[in-house]
Amino acid sequence: MAQKLTLEDRNRLTMNAVTEVVSFEESTVVLQTELGTLVVQGRELKLKTLSLEGGQVAVDGEITALVYEEPRSRRGWWGRG
Repeated sequence: MAQKLTLEDRNRLTMNAVTEVVSFEESTVVLQTELGTLVVQGRELKLKTLSLEGGQVAVDGEITALVYEEPRSRRGWWGRG
């Protein structure tokens, strides 16, 4: 499934391809998506739409950052190279 994110006026984020809401707080929402973990940061964040069957999520509030976390290597420090 292709992932689509729409940010309207930095106040409403709608997206698809969400598989899990990992955590939710007023300042941070952590979502597991088909493309990795997405961290939404802001103020007064509210989860408005949640349909994990369809992978749809909407977050309202003042959105200040959208960050995809890098996947962690399972090899550890010594396995890099």
